Amino acid sequence: FNYMKNLILNFDLGSSYVSGQSVMKEIAARAPYTLRVAFISLLIAIVIGIPLGVIAATNQYTWKDSLSMLLSMLFVSMPSFWLALTLVLIFSVILGILPAVGIASWKSYIMPCFSLSVGTAASLARQTRSSMLEVIRQDFIVTSRAKGVKETTVIYRHALKNALIPIITTIGDKLGTMLAGALIAETVFAIPGMGVYIMNAINRRDYPVIGGTALVMSVWF
Repeated sequence: FNYMKNLILNFDLGSSYVSGQSVMKEIAARAPYTLRVAFISLLIAIVIGIPLGVIAATNQYTWKDSLSMLLSMLFVSMPSFWLALTLVLIFSVILGILPAVGIASWKSYIMPCFSLSVGTAASLARQTRSSMLEVIRQDFIVTSRAKGVKETTVIYRHALKNALIPIITTIGDKLGTMLAGALIAETVFAIPGMGVYIMNAINRRDYPVIGGTALVMSVWF
């Protein structure tokens, strides 16, 4: 009762057992990193996934379709933490062109966001292909083509706009996946966000931090 009263009236999530710091203040300091990683990753997934699905649908049963779906199946099956470690090995250890841990500059976001986005991009590509195939067979698409409308206009202005409803639903659902995946990416790349915060709390059995972080992320989603 006291916990809920303090939460509702004062937005107070209690204090950490370990550090004694306010959980809400710690979350406020770390939340921007987590949200930044999640939303950048989602944007990358949209930019890659939807065009890939459109290409697959408009070139059905060709090598472009087969290659797109092969890549989608590969990336949707690939664990994000394994991909993250592989990227660190290649681009940080071997090539030395990207920082392995921490947030020093915009380059520090490249590997975490890419490793987090590929699985969602693959799912969006498959959903886009399925939705587009349903739409491009409908009568209004045939009519548009019969009127001599440019093919790019038919695909992107008429077909894609009508196919976006299930795709947008999928994007909303994937936002929750991104928030959860951001915790893994932050742990692998030592980003000072909520992922590292909650993992340290779990290891130390710091229950106010665990409960507060889980509650805030649930409210976000």
